[in-house]
Amino acid sequence: MDTIRVASFVGSLRRESINRRLACAVESLAPPHFVFEQVSIGNLPLYDQDFDGDYPPAARHLKEQIEKADALLFVTPEYNRSIPGVLKNALDLGSRPWGTNSFAGKPGAVIGASIGVIGSALAQQHLRNVLSYLDVAVLPQPEVFIHFKQDAPIDTDGHIASDSTRQFLQGFVDRYVAWVHRQLQA
Repeated sequence: MDTIRVASFVGSLRRESINRRLACAVESLAPPHFVFEQVSIGNLPLYDQDFDGDYPPAARHLKEQIEKADALLFVTPEYNRSIPGVLKNALDLGSRPWGTNSFAGKPGAVIGASIGVIGSALAQQHLRNVLSYLDVAVLPQPEVFIHFKQDAPIDTDGHIASDSTRQFLQGFVDRYVAWVHRQLQA
């Protein structure tokens, strides 16, 4: 099977990020022909329309990473009932200047984790709205809201301790893989 390159965006910059753990867990459950590259978004300049005439090197590199990818995965925490500013900035930089949206036409999925009971449900809905505008075909179901408690279901290396969490995430990965294949064949 041909290699499917997935650009993975983790919306948290924290070294011990639970969303980075979740991204690693999902990557470990994917078939070998799905190759994930976690896109670094912490070093990007804040989007400024003045860049449109001469994009900064870090922003050009971001756009190149997106354009090389066949599919997208967004793993977001929830900050103040929305997506983190660093993730929104990456979306703005990757979709600009006008007419050069690097995200357009790519299949993607949105998942997330939080210590809060509702996971990252509201952030994911906001992110889905932005991605819809950016012409990303987002997997509609299943929704993945992982609630991290004191006994974390996923360790720092992405190993899944809980059988029920592993089964749930495997179900998501299976649907995501099928979704990406369908979208790329359309």
